[in-house]
Amino acid sequence: MHCAKIRTHDGPQQPSASDRSDADDVEQHACPKCDAQPGSPCRSRGGAVASAYHTRRFTQVPRLKKALRVPTPADRRPGRPWRPGTPPPAPIDPDLPSADIRIGYARCSTLGQELDSQLDALSKHGIPRDQIFSEKISTRVRVRPRFEEALRTAREVKAHAPHCRVILTVYEMKRLGRDAAELTALADHLTAHGLVLEMLAGPLPGIYDPTGPGKLLFAFFAAMAETERENIRESTLEGLDTAARKGKHGGRPPVITDDMLRRRAGGESVEQIQPDLIIPTGKRKGQNPSVASIYRALAEHAKREAYPEAVEQAHADIAALQAGEVPGPRLALPDRASL
Repeated sequence: MHCAKIRTHDGPQQPSASDRSDADDVEQHACPKCDAQPGSPCRSRGGAVASAYHTRRFTQVPRLKKALRVPTPADRRPGRPWRPGTPPPAPIDPDLPSADIRIGYARCSTLGQELDSQLDALSKHGIPRDQIFSEKISTRVRVRPRFEEALRTAREVKAHAPHCRVILTVYEMKRLGRDAAELTALADHLTAHGLVLEMLAGPLPGIYDPTGPGKLLFAFFAAMAETERENIRESTLEGLDTAARKGKHGGRPPVITDDMLRRRAGGESVEQIQPDLIIPTGKRKGQNPSVASIYRALAEHAKREAYPEAVEQAHADIAALQAGEVPGPRLALPDRASL
């Protein structure tokens, strides 16, 4: 069986004429025997994917008319329960005007974090607010409703306007997830459905190129994001362990207050805020913290807020250790390729 760059059952883009396989040509036609529609493999009487295409179907391809048998490729999962594939896209009229259609997605992990900076950046990029899907949810949650809705909307727009480039735009890579396998699978899923991924900031700003060096770079930075999360979790765990042995408890640095964070978000400088801050405990209780101390505390707070899942997991692990238990395995992340 010739299997050069064949289209998967989940519906990747059509291969070029030079890369077409027998299966690609056969699935351009509906099957007269089992009623499988274009884009789907043939099915057996028992409802499974047939091991070979039915003769009346592959003989509709002129170059296969004299073939005795055209096997079903392994990626169509012969023998597994049959399900319809993605119909091949209709031919695009070259005279139709082309345009870019952007769907925005913004996410933060906790209710205490703000989405305004992401929403503003996406809006400035020309995406209407009603086309930006946002939510406050951890990437450890298996189902992110607004993210699923953004993907579904992008696919529907592409189906109705195949001549347009549909772009899923996020502020940075970690808004999509922090697991390398999950990020790579998501990028492949978008490419398979003819969608484009765009990031406004981070290590790979701009349109994601799924070919050549672009794919390698994306996988590299996805792995770096996962490593960064794990490093923060490990350092938090070590800090909690050390503090627990000294009888101390972790938490927000004492100079960081909700009022301070609001003022910083409103554009005030650290120098303006510093006179109003009071150290609540310790040797310098009642005094103003130094500007350098405030910057250090803000940096530590920002790091913890950027990766709350890592901190949350570290807290859970240290609690288990204190109770004399072995920390359990972390929650598995969803398989984005199944979307």
